[in-house]
Amino acid sequence: MNRNILDRLAAGPVLGDGGYIIELERRGYGTAGAFTPHFVLDHPDAIRQLHVEFLNAGAEVLQVMAFYGSRAKLATVGRDHQTIEINRKATQICREVAGDQALVAGDLCATWKWEEGSPSARDLVAAMFEEQIQAQEGVDFIIGETFWRFGEARLCLEAIKKHTSVPAMITVSFRGGDKTEDGYSPAECARILTAEGADIVGTNCMRDPERTYPIIEEMREATDVYLAAQPVAFACTDRIPWFTANPAFPDQLERTLLTRYELGEFAPRARDMGVDFIGGCCGCIGSHMLEMARGLGKKERAEVWQPFPDSPMSETEFNWEHRHSDEPAVHA
Repeated sequence: MNRNILDRLAAGPVLGDGGYIIELERRGYGTAGAFTPHFVLDHPDAIRQLHVEFLNAGAEVLQVMAFYGSRAKLATVGRDHQTIEINRKATQICREVAGDQALVAGDLCATWKWEEGSPSARDLVAAMFEEQIQAQEGVDFIIGETFWRFGEARLCLEAIKKHTSVPAMITVSFRGGDKTEDGYSPAECARILTAEGADIVGTNCMRDPERTYPIIEEMREATDVYLAAQPVAFACTDRIPWFTANPAFPDQLERTLLTRYELGEFAPRARDMGVDFIGGCCGCIGSHMLEMARGLGKKERAEVWQPFPDSPMSETEFNWEHRHSDEPAVHA
């Protein structure tokens, strides 16, 4: 098996995996809050099972479940002393499941400690990235993800280039408007990351497919390197285009969940827009990934059993009333 992600991308679009931490909370392995990856020590079989599900659904890359795995973020749940152990265990589980069937991507992300113009904050974040990189030894490439402050994304790329020889993929998140929180447009992010040596650039998280397409289009026009896109599987709105600002977050998200077919439609559309690495983020589970694999021609389509072909209810009528609402659900 060719373990070079760049060679794989040169041959055609590659399908990544989906979301982990929110799904683990939904399955009862933790309480919504810090969303740190300490589950890998407390419930390793749960992590392993999610990897297996994504692999079975057609994912060609499994990502180490180390999101929010920096020392400072783990300190918020009193697990900072286990930072190296958590990152190593997450990498071990991912490599075991991937075997020779999928590539393994390391994971770095926003640390919540970045401060623009602060040398001390820069040194702290750089040290935490280095620690995670060393603990995730043996990955095929590294994904730096979910950066809403572009300065931190650039520092992550710098750390990957400095401490490893594997390819670097950096994806930026847009939580509010059409720029990062430090004022960079998608086009500027793509151009700068390309110039600074990123092998794959793109966007992930926060936005659903519909509100990810404009970012894809702008980034694709700005760079010639491989492009990645991994939206969430939760419906957003034009007024609130990022899912964590919806009143349904974090424990009522089920009512905003997109169908497998909506993610299935995203995959070929993204491919046709020039996206090379296609995957999902928060909320994307096995059924979403399977339909994305089918949309990309990586899995055969199956005939769907329809027990009530003469149902008087239209698809529009079937949609839940609050599915795209910005209003919170009412609890009895």
